[in-house]
Amino acid sequence: MQNSQVQELLCFGIAPGSGNAALVVQHDRSSTGQRQQFAAQRNQPACVFIDQVDGGLVLDYFYPHTRSPLCLHATLAAARVLLSSGQPRLTVRTALRGQELTLLWQDGDVFIELSPQAVPQVAIAPELPGQLLAVPGIDLRSPPVIASVGSPKLLLEVADSATLHALTPDLPRVAAWGKAHQVSGCYVWCRRPDGALEGRNINHLDPAGEDGATGVAAGALTVHLQTGVTLYQGANLGTPCKLRTEFRNETILIGGRTELA
Repeated sequence: MQNSQVQELLCFGIAPGSGNAALVVQHDRSSTGQRQQFAAQRNQPACVFIDQVDGGLVLDYFYPHTRSPLCLHATLAAARVLLSSGQPRLTVRTALRGQELTLLWQDGDVFIELSPQAVPQVAIAPELPGQLLAVPGIDLRSPPVIASVGSPKLLLEVADSATLHALTPDLPRVAAWGKAHQVSGCYVWCRRPDGALEGRNINHLDPAGEDGATGVAAGALTVHLQTGVTLYQGANLGTPCKLRTEFRNETILIGGRTELA
């Protein structure tokens, strides 16, 4: 990490100076193990390393506990660093799976364009949502479904924001189920009276690791609902965030406020 350049950005924040933090690292030559160690030491929600490979840009994502195939709030941070009015469009790919992403600059805002992805074919037993959320017999407002734009999520729709925030899920069970079925945990969501959505990402053994904004979940919801959404997240963590998506038939556009910390 000696000659690398590290920038911290805040993504999807509702107000200036707020949002989900991500570190963007350029000009780095360290190994995968060294990158994981760096991410653990810095203990930010996500790190993304920008690499030049065969003339193209590759994004390599790390959470404090693991390497990830895709992290959209870190991608948004990378887009803010890489794009400008003079360079309004870039195509990049992800390090682990080679997924192609298009980064866009539009009127000073940055967006990510990507495509729906195949999901694991998993039978969801009727009792499973209640077991994962530690609420036996929970009343879901729609059937559970798995959807993905690169990191599959089990989408569970609950009644309202009060129900959403009161949840204390069985985190070890969620982690074990997700690992067994190649699904990146649960995204629990509800519809708000104002027409927007609100959600929580359940994907960490440690409750303190809950994510303030989950771009892949916003994308998964957009694929599932077949429409653009406004999604709020993170209020229960003290980091209120707002994610916006557009549904464009064969592609999804995801964006939100992004600024240097």
